Amino acid sequence: MTPLRQRFVEDLRLRQYATRTQYQYVQCIEHYVEFFGKPVEELGLEDVRTFLLYLVTEAETSFGLLRHYVSALRFLYRVTLGMPWSVEQIPFPRREHHLPWIPTREEIMKLLDAVPNIKHRAALMTCYAAGLRVAEVVALRLSDIDSDRMLLFVHDGKRRKDRMVPLSKTLLDFLRGYWKAVRPTDWLFPGRYGHHLSKRVVQTACLQARRRSGIKHPLTVHSLRHAFATHLYEAGTNLRSLQMVLGHASLQTTSIYMHVSPKEIQKITSPLDLPTTTT
Repeated sequence: MTPLRQRFVEDLRLRQYATRTQYQYVQCIEHYVEFFGKPVEELGLEDVRTFLLYLVTEAETSFGLLRHYVSALRFLYRVTLGMPWSVEQIPFPRREHHLPWIPTREEIMKLLDAVPNIKHRAALMTCYAAGLRVAEVVALRLSDIDSDRMLLFVHDGKRRKDRMVPLSKTLLDFLRGYWKAVRPTDWLFPGRYGHHLSKRVVQTACLQARRRSGIKHPLTVHSLRHAFATHLYEAGTNLRSLQMVLGHASLQTTSIYMHVSPKEIQKITSPLDLPTTTT
């Protein structure tokens, strides 16, 4: 490991970046260096621009991956190398706006019924009932369940934020039956070798259940979180409350559920159907 690479990794650790993010940033910078075949110290702003143009026009890099490249390059030059550049000189890609597909409650129940493994079903049910990300669900411990106050505690969520979410009575009843069958002692959803269940196991269980249930739409584990938010919004929950429960940093992120709610859209009358007025 070169001294610069070591310092880059240490800077990421000092700022408590997630382990996966550290790995992704290092991979991005290694690709950047390989592209030019020169040390980072010899590469400047014009080289960054050339590399990003290559990623967009020739490599056809996805928006999500391109965002990682830009964030890694900004961190490298601004923090590790201490370059006196404005952050805007390394432009962030324009965000793509794709509305998520939202499964109905009936489709979700159909999916859960198609999960034969009780642990996998409990994990997927928790994703929907509490609106959690898959990484948050698998990291739950028994001690995170507060059945007296009907709350679930989420530790080290996205951006290392803790939060509380409401605990569904239906979910609690199912988890009690699950506990009697599996007898977990620490992790709510234990995996192998003392670790918790992996995200991939839950994602695979969801994929297999979708195929068994015959659901044609691309219903994923994250679709359950989207459905949680949309169904609560349709039931009258305000956006500010949704923002807190979902753990969003910005209310603007939460407001997307205003645009994907079928019930809200169905309230709009097409001008073709408006009554004709006579003068």
